[in-house]
Amino acid sequence: MIDGKPLMRSMMGKRIWSLMQSDPEKFKRETREYFARGYPGWTVVKVKYPIVYLRDDRGNQG
Repeated sequence: MIDGKPLMRSMMGKRIWSLMQSDPEKFKRETREYFARGYPGWTVVKVKYPIVYLRDDRGNQG
């Protein structure tokens, strides 16, 4: 939980995980892009292999 809100746990494919060691900046970028396509309005808040933790920001647009 972050700020009293539960996080969703998800996973992603090996291709992106393989970038974690070889190209950390590309890994971060591709992780954000991957979840932006699949879960619009959700934000990646933590990554710990093999789980990616997402926060629901759909109702927080101001």
